[in-house]
Amino acid sequence: MAKLVILNQGMTGRTFELKAEHTTVGRVEDNIFQITDASVSSHHAEIILRGAEVLIKDNNSTNGTYINGEKISEAVLQPGQTLRFGQVELKLDDGKPATAPSAAPAPAAASPKQVDTVSIPRGVSLTDLEQGGANPPDFDTKGFSKKTNRANRIFLIVGIIVGVLIIGLILFALKFAGGPAK
Repeated sequence: MAKLVILNQGMTGRTFELKAEHTTVGRVEDNIFQITDASVSSHHAEIILRGAEVLIKDNNSTNGTYINGEKISEAVLQPGQTLRFGQVELKLDDGKPATAPSAAPAPAAASPKQVDTVSIPRGVSLTDLEQGGANPPDFDTKGFSKKTNRANRIFLIVGIIVGVLIIGLILFALKFAGGPAK
């Protein structure tokens, strides 16, 4: 049975089996497939099963629906393709084992192919955190000056003056309010 597998961090591995002929997708509870992510519209898209085909229809969503990075309004999703609702990425898993394209058989003496992995750094590394926020060597701080608290001092002085005036007015009013009436 076909299912959609969410790829985003925090939701990784969450799946939704496509059982119904018509499935609504969106952020709010009245959708059959609810994805509670701010980038997903309240009624983002529809998924329609037509035999073995999985048709995706965008419902004029704010952040769009994409298949393999191309914005679509309506398209057929193939197994292995990446589907994106807003910023939430999913893959269609049709339940069949992945088959490699047919190629000429490898010679028996051939060594297994080496696959190079490339790691793309994201965010802050543990060593950067351990350095305690030290600036990189090419970071120039000469153009910056220390911020002064002049505005805070002025505000404090004005506040004290206003406070003294208010207290003086209150004492003045009390002195004449309690005087003898003739």
